[in-house]
Amino acid sequence: MQKFLLHTCCAPCSIAVIDELKNQYDLTVFFYNPNIYPEEEYLKRKQEVVKICQEWGVPIVDHDYNETDLWNKAVLGFEEEPEGGTRCAVCLRFRMAKTVEYAQLHGFNYWGTSLTSGRNKSAAVIGGIGKAFGKIHKKTKFYNVDWKKGGRQEKAVKLVVERQIYRQNYCGCKFSMEKNYEG
Repeated sequence: MQKFLLHTCCAPCSIAVIDELKNQYDLTVFFYNPNIYPEEEYLKRKQEVVKICQEWGVPIVDHDYNETDLWNKAVLGFEEEPEGGTRCAVCLRFRMAKTVEYAQLHGFNYWGTSLTSGRNKSAAVIGGIGKAFGKIHKKTKFYNVDWKKGGRQEKAVKLVVERQIYRQNYCGCKFSMEKNYEG
């Protein structure tokens, strides 16, 4: 069975993806999200992903919360960007770069991200970033899928409700949190 590294951001976005891929690949989940703010929120989201992985016997790599300073530097100057704007593209690229580097270093055949499950995330932008990394990192292939399609989003909602999984109310970074609570 071929090895697949799946970057995840949270359980609601990744549960249907993990469920689909765990029987098709030697799946490992990669939790790398230094953008999530505050740390308590990060820990809640990580706990839910770990719970799913343990329940389904899927290994998880916890790259933990140690690169928030690097993430803050990466998005410096983009603080006022709207959700889905340039700051988000920089954030996506930042997390996907770490994912593909890890995948290549550890001999994964494929890598991907559950980020396209997010209702506010552009599968075209994420796919473009993944394809660009594919030109650089040739030992591992980017698995380009819009996880919102094919009934997966509805399945994810159902699984989240059934398992009483914590569902956040903002994307993750302090800027999306502030915008969410403004109005």
